[in-house]
Amino acid sequence: MSTRRRTLLKVIVLGDSGVGKTSLMNQYVHKKFSQQYKATIGADFVTKELPIDDRLVTLQIWDTAGQERFQSLGVAFYRGADCCALVYDVNVMRSFDTLDNWHEEFLKQGVRPFTLGNVPFYMDCTNGLANLSDPRTFPFILLGNKIDIDGGNSRVVSEKKAKDWCASKGNIPYFETSAKEDYNVDPAFLSIAKIALDNEHGQDM
Repeated sequence: MSTRRRTLLKVIVLGDSGVGKTSLMNQYVHKKFSQQYKATIGADFVTKELPIDDRLVTLQIWDTAGQERFQSLGVAFYRGADCCALVYDVNVMRSFDTLDNWHEEFLKQGVRPFTLGNVPFYMDCTNGLANLSDPRTFPFILLGNKIDIDGGNSRVVSEKKAKDWCASKGNIPYFETSAKEDYNVDPAFLSIAKIALDNEHGQDM
C-alpha cells in the first residue's frame, strides 16, 4: 500500500466584517454554526486534512479580520499563501462592492513588481519567488455567502452579477454558500484545495 505524500496548503480568507468568513470555516472544519457574531481580531487559522488523488492535503485556512484597521497586518498573513478565498454577503451590496479592494489589496501586499533592465519581474511575497508571470494569475475563488436568509428574497447581488465580476478577474471560480445550512461549503473548500494544489504544482515546475 503506497504512502500518500503530505502537502500543507495555506489559504487566506478575505472579505468585509460580518460576511460569514469564520462561520464558513467553522462549518467546514467543525460542522458547527453559531448565531452569535464575534468579530475576528487580527487573524486566526484552522486546519483540516483531506485526501486529493495521491496526496494527503492539510488545508491551513487563515481567517482575517474584516475591519480596515487590521488590513496593515496583511503582508505577514499573506506570506506563503497558495490560494485566496474572497467572501461577500449576497444580501449586502457594500460587501460585494468592496471585493475589488480586497482583491487589489492581496495582490499589492502579496506580489511586488520590480524591473531588471527593462524586463518586468515580480517578487511574489507569498512564496519568496521571483518570476516573469503576471501576478494576477494567482488563484482566487469567490464565495457568495448567506443565500439562506429570507429564503433568498432579500438578496441584492444576483448570481449573474457575481459571475460577471469573476469573469473580469480571469474567470475565477464562484460558489454560492450558506454556512448556517451547510450548503455548498464542502464543495467550495474542496475546490479551494484543488486550486491551491494546482498553484503549488505550478511553483514546483
